[in-house]
Parts: sequence; C-alpha cells; structure tokens
Amino acid sequence: MADAGSIRVLIADDQMMVREGLSVLLGSRPDIEVAGEAADGREAVEAVLALRPDVALLDVRMPVMSGLEATREIVARAPATKVLILTTYDLDEYVYKALKAGAGGFLLKDAPVARLAEGVRAVAAGGALLAPPVTRRLITEFSRLTGEDAALRAPLLERVAGLTERETHVLALVAQGLSNAEIAGHLDLAESTVKTHVGRVLMKLSLRDRTQAVVFAYESGVVAARASAAGTADAGARHRRRRRGG
Repeated sequence: MADAGSIRVLIADDQMMVREGLSVLLGSRPDIEVAGEAADGREAVEAVLALRPDVALLDVRMPVMSGLEATREIVARAPATKVLILTTYDLDEYVYKALKAGAGGFLLKDAPVARLAEGVRAVAAGGALLAPPVTRRLITEFSRLTGEDAALRAPLLERVAGLTERETHVLALVAQGLSNAEIAGHLDLAESTVKTHVGRVLMKLSLRDRTQAVVFAYESGVVAARASAAGTADAGARHRRRRRGG
C-alpha cells in the first residue's frame, strides 16, 4: 500500500503496454503511487480533474487530444497538478511548445527508470526538468536568431537588466535544467543561497515558476549569451596557452 505522503501520478499514453509498463516501474517506487491511467489527452484531462494527482505523465502524441493540448487544459483547470511530458521525440518544437504550455519537464522514453522516477519527484516539487539532449537542442536552436527575432527580445532584455550578474547566471543554469543543489555545486554556494537567488529571479521577472524561467531564459537570449561568453572565454584561454607554448 502506498504511503500517505506518496507522489500520486497519472499516466497517459495511447499504447496499453507502455501505460502498464510505466505503471509497474513507477509503482514499485516506495514514494510514488500510480493514481490512474488514460489512453488519450481528453481522458487525461478528465482523470486529472477527477483524481487530482500531483503529477500527470503525458505522452506528447495521443489521439483525440495531444499531450500538448492536454497540458494547456490541465495547467488552466488544475494548476496544482504538475505535468511531465514523456516522448520518443526530442524535436525542438515539442520541447518549446510543451514548456510554453506549462509543462514542468520533458523526458525521453529511453531514459533510465531511475531518471524517470527522479523526474517525477523533481516536477512534483516544482522544479523544471529537461533531458540533457533536449537541453543541447534548445541551446542550439535559440542561438540561431534573425535580426527580427532579436528586436522582439528587446523588452525581455530590459527585464533581464534588473537582475544582478549572479542572478543572471543562476537563471541561465536553471534554464539548463539544473537543480538548486547542482547550481550550488557549480557556483560553490550554499543551496539555501541558491534558493534565495532563484526566488529573487522569479519575483523580479514576474514569473510563476522555474518552468516559466526556463522559457524566459531562452526567449530572452540569456542562455545563448552565456554560452557564447563561455565559449569566448575558453577560446581566449586556449590562445593564451598557445602563446606561452603550453
């Protein structure tokens, strides 16, 4: 029997074998309870409204209503339920649309079982989760901006200007899917300090949660700018080493 404090999950996928497999895998975790299943997006929305699970695990491609459409309805009608998109497709358009729709995470179906369970826990706790290959694709795609796209970013960059250098760095790391603990290790800070920085970023940018922060970071160019700056710094360091003969 599941513990009273278990994370309750709804699994939605149009393939019965996938649903049953995920149900067995997640149900075997002591802190996760499978609250129900759905065979399409419409059933998923109705099940969420009836069962009020902590997390809705949705396949992106389903009949009647897609996972993306279901995400929009769930976020609007049952905001307490977090959405984790699970799919075989790591295409940029799905990642971006899922995050814009309000999904808290995006994992590929070939992810290890432990990673899936971690994803459910992270999203249930209000975190934003992106599979590593998905993060790399987002960074690549959003760095290819035209002049017109750059003009549309101007209002967003004005909001970024209100952040400190440290807060901007934290925002970029949040956008790459890092947890507070991982950001703390990366920046050599206490996890409580990182949590404070994240809270200030959300407040200053008027963002609801980490998922909105991820979308904002890519749309504003914060991630691309950070990646470019890091690349320039690395190139400069390599050049200096060559000149020293190192």
